[in-house]
This record gives sequence, structure tokens and C-alpha cells, in this order.
Amino acid sequence: KLFFTDYGNAAKVERCDMDGMNRTWIVDSKIEQPTALALDLINKYVYWLDIYLESVEVVDYQGRRRQTITKGRQIRHLCGLAVFENYLYTINSDNFSVLRINRYNGTDVQALARLDNAKEIRVYQKRTQAAVRSHACELDPSGMPGGCSHICLLSSSHKARTCRCRTGFILGTDGRSCK
Repeated sequence: KLFFTDYGNAAKVERCDMDGMNRTWIVDSKIEQPTALALDLINKYVYWLDIYLESVEVVDYQGRRRQTITKGRQIRHLCGLAVFENYLYTINSDNFSVLRINRYNGTDVQALARLDNAKEIRVYQKRTQAAVRSHACELDPSGMPGGCSHICLLSSSHKARTCRCRTGFILGTDGRSCK
């Protein structure tokens, strides 16, 4: 699945399959300017920053069990969001400090370090990576991902895929080759 935020005409948090199909709103009320998003892949939670409502909130992948983690004026200066173990990590855009927020007790906020002009944050750690199982976009015997000549996108499950073409090409009638 792909999760993303939108604060155009109607602010929301959405999810869809990797090929863009099955687009679903998971948060569409009491939300104004969601600017950053982080996933807890193990527990299947979606966290987001809303700089207009000055809040950090969470829901499960279906949009249920919504909770506010923290709220207040300091939120409007945050950018980027990452989750690891018991904490959320973000950047204060006023002074470029890295902040750690306890995701179970939002009042526990600590500044960890300062960076030069940071706007985004990511946590790279083996435990945050999902186990890879065989999937429909694996290389076929001729070295093409999922049998697609250009781009292979996972669809509704790890067993289904959609082929797409790079800009300037169109998908052939076989649904795999690009012309």
C-alpha cells in the first residue's frame, strides 16, 4: 500500500495500491493541513502532522482508533516525521533541531541535536524493514520485473501486478511491453 496526505480542496490522509488503484480516504474529518506522514509497519498505524490544527495524530490503516498524540503551537514549526520504537522523530523548522516525541505520552518531547537546514527525517534500521516475500514484480527469467518491459507496480496484493511505461511510451496490447 501507498499512504499519502493531501490538503487541496478537502484535506485528507489516503491510501491506495502501489499502482494507484483502490484509492481510499482513511482520514477526512477534523483535518486541515497534513504535511508529514509516518507509518508504523509492525502495528499498522499511520501518524501525521497537521500544522494548521497544530497536532500530531494517529489512526490504524483503516482510519479507525484515531488519537491525538500531542497538540500545541510548537507543532506549526515541525516538518518531516518518522517513527521508531516508542518515539516519533521530527524537525523544528525554526532552529533545525531534531525532536523526539514519545508516541504514547506526547508531553515527553526532547531536542536531540541541531542540523543545518534540515526539512525531512528518516529512520533506517533493520527492524523497520518489512520482511520481503516473493512477489509479482520479481525478475522473470529474462530479467524483466514481473515480466514488464519498463515498470512493474504491485497491485491489490503481493501476488498481483500492473505494468506501466516510462514517459513517451504506451503500453502494448499484451499489458507488458511498452512501445
